[in-house]
Amino acid sequence: MSSNKKILGLIFSNMHDHTITDLTKERTMGSVLFGGRYRLIDFPLSNMVNSGIDEVGVITKSNYQSLLDHLGSGREWDLARKNGGLHLLPPFSHVQSGMYRGRLEALYGVWDFIKSSAADYVVLSDCDVVLNMDFSKVVDAHIETGADITTVYVKDVISSEQAQNATVFGINDEGRVVDVLLNPHISGACNLSLNIFVLSKEFLKNIVLEAASKSLFSFEQAILQGRTHEYKIMAYRHDGYYSKITSMETFYKANMSLLNSENRTKLFPENKPIYTKVRDNPPTKFGIGACVKNSLIGDGCIIEGTVENCVLFRGVKIGKGAVVKNAILMQDTVIGAKCDINYIITDKNVKISDMRMLTGSQNYPLFLGKGAVI
Repeated sequence: MSSNKKILGLIFSNMHDHTITDLTKERTMGSVLFGGRYRLIDFPLSNMVNSGIDEVGVITKSNYQSLLDHLGSGREWDLARKNGGLHLLPPFSHVQSGMYRGRLEALYGVWDFIKSSAADYVVLSDCDVVLNMDFSKVVDAHIETGADITTVYVKDVISSEQAQNATVFGINDEGRVVDVLLNPHISGACNLSLNIFVLSKEFLKNIVLEAASKSLFSFEQAILQGRTHEYKIMAYRHDGYYSKITSMETFYKANMSLLNSENRTKLFPENKPIYTKVRDNPPTKFGIGACVKNSLIGDGCIIEGTVENCVLFRGVKIGKGAVVKNAILMQDTVIGAKCDINYIITDKNVKISDMRMLTGSQNYPLFLGKGAVI
């Protein structure tokens, strides 16, 4: 059904920066590195492209220089087009807009772009969830149920810490959302929002323009929670693999989950690839004394020590005699000779000198900021 409808994709690249501030000081959440070679925005963007959406707007707020560099013209996602294609939408898109406080204000700020689209339906997505799903099926369900809003959720068990940055739904037997909890003080099994929504363009116009006239800015609070019983909000359940990034701890666990081959197969199926910016790096070089176990290794690495249960991005160097375990090392990190590294996350261009010992824990991995020298 959705194949006959024009769909516009909108991605919010900054919406959850506050949850992992260590990594978003100099970049948007969308451009945070993930899984050895990807950025978080690659997942919603690739999902949209694989779902047949050929017009996508990326709504930004601040620190989006690295995002610009990563997305470029959108060629890697087949979005370098004369009609439709990829559009980067910074704040202050028109005179009456400002630095947005929430999703509704962000949409109002880019309304001229949305209005110019020929789309019948709009898919909204954030960059805090890693998953692979067909958005066209959500649009089909939206049309079939006659919903005003369709929201994607998972049924899962969450901790009280995860719930502090979550939206939780109460859903009746017909699949309609009847209750909405924002950042609740709960734990256990719940219906967790994945911050993916489908609306008709006309309905989106009505709520965005009304919100602007009333100075409302939070989509979750003003629309989902405030008008739960007024609007027909339907829930669409995602049963596949997912990871939701709500803290440095969950970021670490989401990367580590990819060391499980079953999770990788679910997230990266052959028929629905996740695209990213391609760089011309040489193959990884393994020294004579290198030992690598259960790790994801990016291109261009040089490994002369021991690496176990790690995610290494492009250009990482591991010195002779170094032992690195349970670590996420981002681009161009250098680990010196005879170091002992366990449970750490390094940002780009970190240098750890010879014979250093650094240890964090599984729940509180030690983080080293961009360009740090130890």
